[in-house]
Amino acid sequence: MSAKHLSLHRTMRNLEWRRWRELGLSLGALALLVWLLQGMGFFEAGRLVHGAFNLVRFAREMFPPDVGILPTIGGALIETLQMAFAGTMLGFLLSFPLGVLGSRTLFPAGVVAVVRFLIAAIRTVPSLLWAVLMVIVVGLGPLAGTMALAFYTVGYLAKLYAELFEGIDPEILEAMRGVGAKRRHLIRFVLWPENANAILSQLLFMLEYNVRASTVLGLVGAGGIGFYMQIYLSTMAYSRLTAVLLAVLLLVLAMDAVSAWVRRRYLLRP
Repeated sequence: MSAKHLSLHRTMRNLEWRRWRELGLSLGALALLVWLLQGMGFFEAGRLVHGAFNLVRFAREMFPPDVGILPTIGGALIETLQMAFAGTMLGFLLSFPLGVLGSRTLFPAGVVAVVRFLIAAIRTVPSLLWAVLMVIVVGLGPLAGTMALAFYTVGYLAKLYAELFEGIDPEILEAMRGVGAKRRHLIRFVLWPENANAILSQLLFMLEYNVRASTVLGLVGAGGIGFYMQIYLSTMAYSRLTAVLLAVLLLVLAMDAVSAWVRRRYLLRP
């Protein structure tokens, strides 16, 4: 058999082995999912049927929505939007420098390790727990919610920005250093222009997410529409809860539309 045929045979055998390996991994993942669902009672027919009846009864009590409360919750919706915007922008102002400090292409390993650890520690705490902590620190109200969203934003944006900045072509950095550019010059004239689109896109995504997240912070007294959601849930006023959810849905859709417009209007085209 010629060398060409041997090479072709080896390639086909490798492809066949890869297909069997991928099939085995897929079946293993499926088996793991089934095992986990089984342990949670997902396949218990009695529980599912009972849950379906509960869902139908709950849906009957939710409709029609009590739209008469819309004037009452209007101020809370505006407060929710204010919290999301202020928290996102405050978090961005902290995230950008932390992302720069966490980039291995710009700073020594010791600095990067400390900053990455700080970012990971912040990201470990969920937004609702941040809200509880901020209520303890500054008291009830929208300030607590704003600060909670700011910390939550820092945990995610700083990590995304650090990894984004590490993706800069090292040859560009070396060329700039070769002509005497300082670190501040690299940040101003290389890091920012090269990543402006991604920075703005991720910031807009975080703003959209924080609009959604801010709706539940009121459950722990951190301001916003969540305060009314808690009241209507605890008093089982489900038709009013439906009206709140519909109002939140409209707010989220409006934010999505604004975000899409900003992307079309201001993101640079390649």
